[in-house]
Amino acid sequence: MIASDNSYSRLIMSLKIILPLLALAILSTLFLVSRSLNPAQSIPFAKVDVQELARAQRIGRPAYSGMSKGGSAITVTADDAVPDSGGSQDLTASNLRAVVQSPDGNKTEVTARIARIENSTKTAQLSDGIQISTSTGYTVMTDNALAMLDLSELSTTSTITAHGPLGRLTAGQMVMTQQSGGGGGEGYVLVFKNGVKLVYTPQQ
Repeated sequence: MIASDNSYSRLIMSLKIILPLLALAILSTLFLVSRSLNPAQSIPFAKVDVQELARAQRIGRPAYSGMSKGGSAITVTADDAVPDSGGSQDLTASNLRAVVQSPDGNKTEVTARIARIENSTKTAQLSDGIQISTSTGYTVMTDNALAMLDLSELSTTSTITAHGPLGRLTAGQMVMTQQSGGGGGEGYVLVFKNGVKLVYTPQQ
């Protein structure tokens, strides 16, 4: 009887030691397994920034075509356009390209990397790598310009460099305006001002 009591006591003592150790072993195993899981692998779209998607209200490749009052065909395209977050109708377009085909047969193309369009003033503030090309052979480059949305006028707000039939020209400002022709058609006139310098290149 005494021997069986001793065996029972030793069994109880052993269980008091073994069971807590077993519980610790199970818990540690659970923690190790949970650390080894990779949430990005279990969820294929884990890398998507949902907040960024909500903020990025973009218009992909917007395009506009129409006619001016004088009959010039106007086409405007861009890579994308982002409306202002303040609730206004203003927006910012990237890699804008505008083409104006006037009734007299002349063509003018304007490109800019950034164009901020303000509907309240019906203007577009162009910046970053502006280039204005005309079918008469002139190419004008500048950094900043202000254009009416109907492209009836465009004026640079920074110095310009131009290449054309007469040679290389630099000036503090260029103004391009639309003027009515004798037959009712419209053409564009380029006016250079503020320190105009022309390096004449004779035609070969």
